[in-house]
Amino acid sequence: MIFTDKTKKGTETRIMGEFKVHRVRFFDYMPSGIRAIAFNQQTEIMAVARLDGSVEIFNFSDHLFQEKVIPGKEQRSIEALCWVGERLFSAGLSGEIIEFDLHNLRPKLTIDAYGGPIWTITVNPQGTHLAVGCEDGTVKLFEVLEDGIQFERNLDRKKGRILSLCWHPSGTKIAAGMMDMICMFDIKTGHAIHRLLVDKARGAPKNQECVVWSVVYLADDTVISGDSAGRVKVWDAHTGTLIKNHDVTKWDVLTLSLSQDETSLVAGTSEGTVVQFQFLSTALGQEDKEWVRTRTFKNHTHDVRAVAEAGSAIISGGMDTQLVVRPLLEKHDVKSQASALRKVQFPHRRLVSCAKKAQLVLFQYPSHLELWRLGESEGHGTPGDKLPVQRNPEKLLQLKTKGEEHICCSAVSPCGGWLAYSTTSSLRLYKVQHENNNISITKMSKLPKVLHWAHQLCFSADSSQLFAASANSSVHVVSLSANSCKHKHTFKPKTGSTQPIHLLSVSADGQWLATANSDCEIHIYSLTTLKSHCKVPVYRSGVSAMAIHPTTNNLFMAHADQQVFEFSIEQKQYTDWSRQVQRVGLHFKWLERDTPVTSVTFNPRNPAHIILHDMYMFCVIDQSLPLPQKYSQLYNQLTLKSMPEQERQEHCHAFKVCKLFQPLMCVGHDGGSLPGGGRALPAGHHGETPGASQTEEEVLRRSEKCHMVLISC
Repeated sequence: MIFTDKTKKGTETRIMGEFKVHRVRFFDYMPSGIRAIAFNQQTEIMAVARLDGSVEIFNFSDHLFQEKVIPGKEQRSIEALCWVGERLFSAGLSGEIIEFDLHNLRPKLTIDAYGGPIWTITVNPQGTHLAVGCEDGTVKLFEVLEDGIQFERNLDRKKGRILSLCWHPSGTKIAAGMMDMICMFDIKTGHAIHRLLVDKARGAPKNQECVVWSVVYLADDTVISGDSAGRVKVWDAHTGTLIKNHDVTKWDVLTLSLSQDETSLVAGTSEGTVVQFQFLSTALGQEDKEWVRTRTFKNHTHDVRAVAEAGSAIISGGMDTQLVVRPLLEKHDVKSQASALRKVQFPHRRLVSCAKKAQLVLFQYPSHLELWRLGESEGHGTPGDKLPVQRNPEKLLQLKTKGEEHICCSAVSPCGGWLAYSTTSSLRLYKVQHENNNISITKMSKLPKVLHWAHQLCFSADSSQLFAASANSSVHVVSLSANSCKHKHTFKPKTGSTQPIHLLSVSADGQWLATANSDCEIHIYSLTTLKSHCKVPVYRSGVSAMAIHPTTNNLFMAHADQQVFEFSIEQKQYTDWSRQVQRVGLHFKWLERDTPVTSVTFNPRNPAHIILHDMYMFCVIDQSLPLPQKYSQLYNQLTLKSMPEQERQEHCHAFKVCKLFQPLMCVGHDGGSLPGGGRALPAGHHGETPGASQTEEEVLRRSEKCHMVLISC
């Protein structure tokens, strides 16, 4: 299997139970900071914009699963996002308004507002108009049409940039945050009706302006602002007077978000704190209420640039790149998985692909690819031993993209002879040639016309075919030869789904192809007859990982809610083992995990072994052993090791979990020989954690960066 660790350059090899582990530590992946968050209250879908211009779509109701990713672009700067129904719009410093195509995962339309850089965008409660705040001091209104948006008019121009906007719930007024003041506009006339002056911070130089970074406008004509003086101010918009001043931080209050019922407000600051305010009675039995600071959360290390209230939770993100979901405990009756703090630090998709036969790994970065040859080691050892590396890993190739678009998917063939990647507008295929210690690549200049771009790419096990997931859940099959590639067939789902495919899996014998899309559909196609074979029964949760077993041709699936299924492709039904899992139920500790399984692979030496991993563990499921009971110990490897042989047999179960390598970006096997002469280890030792004398807490403290591990099975 393959684990990647960024702690320092190089590799080390360990004997790990029945696996020889190559711990790869040269994937320098770094997530981009979060700039904006938009939560759709109706659909419970959340959009997150990052500093590299990419947009991630999370399904909040499906365990915060990252369903889609719209790749970024070098010159794309997103300052704000907003939902209009199920349509997503953004605005940024390029001065353009972008509507995204959430089916094809690319910009659908781009309109220049002709007001210079845009700092904010917001939609009126009726969903009929967008307002953008521009560098030139104008608030511009755009009418929302079925097929796009259309400029309508400007409100009165002011001196200074418009940094924040918020509509009144009636849709008849709008508040604009600027330098040193807040202006309220009447939408019908376009004129300013109030101007609220904002004081500078105490001791600030006279020429220093106070920046109003965020405003919210309540139904009772209360306006709340957050500014660069570190204050949250509550204003009466009727009289233009200040009601309450809250000193929140010595630095900036960068963002505000109001709950739907207007009883809770959260503020994000530049010192990494999130502060909650609530509209409460000042004394017991009194009807008069005011905004009171109630909680302060410190879950970030740098600027909190975006916050949102999602009913029962506060969502925040910023420069430290992590998305934090903090449930509000008063809205949860009992302590459960739903009431636990969650952090999303890494994507729910694979950025690493392996050429198992050639011992190569391909790393996907936003604007380039790296192809590495793994190191080698010789010798045998006992579980937990470190083996010396005899040949260091070597970077064979760095391939930069042309243009400004970022890479959305990539793949290397199992033989290492082909490499492919796609952006949102073009797909490129290269022939890779190895001669002695030299490597060269040749771009395939003539591709089939259907290969414009792809959501996902995958090669067949014999490297003779390329599969490219395209629009409307279709998959193009391309046959590869030494000097050419030809379009062979296009599979289309009978359901007519237009959602993008995010997972592809092909069987080792080249008979079957499985696809999974954002409609939770899994389609299986026959590569022999080139026809649709069957559709797996739709499950309510999204598919986070899947693979076809090389021996049985059973499709193993993991879902965002941590459930696992096994489907017999030939019999078109769930297997007996899968039915037993659903009948008995999975262990509650397994279901409480807050990161989805992102990869499934198998042990070629033992067909009963299924290997899964998420960001914080990898697990070997032994289908020949019983499932863990409800109150049995799930993470029991260290306990089993200390038991006598007979007692160990009584307590072992199917799930063997290793948490040594964190966070994990990829796990795969190279199909090599089993170290130690292929000796069978006692039950309970499979997947044993290396360095078992270390406690789990010590492992967690030490493991801070990305890992990728290759295990010789």
